[in-house]
Amino acid sequence: MATAVKICGITRVEDALAAARAGAHAIGLVFYGPSPRCVAPARAAEIIRVLPPFITTVGLFVDAPAGEVRVALGQAPVQMLQLHGAETPEYCRQFGRPYVKTVRMRPGVDLLQYARDYHDAKALLLDSYVEGLHGGSGAAFDWSLIPGGLPLPVILSGGLTAENVADAVRRVRPSAVDVSSGVESAKGVKDAAKIAAFIKGVRNADG
Repeated sequence: MATAVKICGITRVEDALAAARAGAHAIGLVFYGPSPRCVAPARAAEIIRVLPPFITTVGLFVDAPAGEVRVALGQAPVQMLQLHGAETPEYCRQFGRPYVKTVRMRPGVDLLQYARDYHDAKALLLDSYVEGLHGGSGAAFDWSLIPGGLPLPVILSGGLTAENVADAVRRVRPSAVDVSSGVESAKGVKDAAKIAAFIKGVRNADG
């Protein structure tokens, strides 16, 4: 199967449209105040409205109070959740939407245990562990930490760019890749040419 591509940290309508035109399968909208890519739910709703069909919209939250998540979902109807903190399986299941659970990778992380605990997740999103940051660090992790035989699909993130994504896809064979800072001209501002080059790199690896 072709490797799916998610462009995360979208803050502008024009960037969402650039991702769609380049062939992205999903976009990520960050609802986490400390992130430079955070968007208000009303702004996220504007972005969602302009997207063509068949592009999945993903809302990223980090240890948010459940009521805050529900308020955001009421204004910005994302189709999937990406839970990027220490959320429990019970927390993840309460919102009536499919979810992806992020794991911040470092030596000693037991991905098989994560897969058992979050067995109903759509995938595990594997990102780099950088102290104090929840995504968008631009740092890669050691892909050899990913064990074979995981029972959940893997979404690979962390430090991916047009220059290294083909190698990442060939080595890890993830179900999807997720990029944010690697396709930006500034934090929260995507570069259409970088998005297109990134997706071209993924397609080359699939071929």
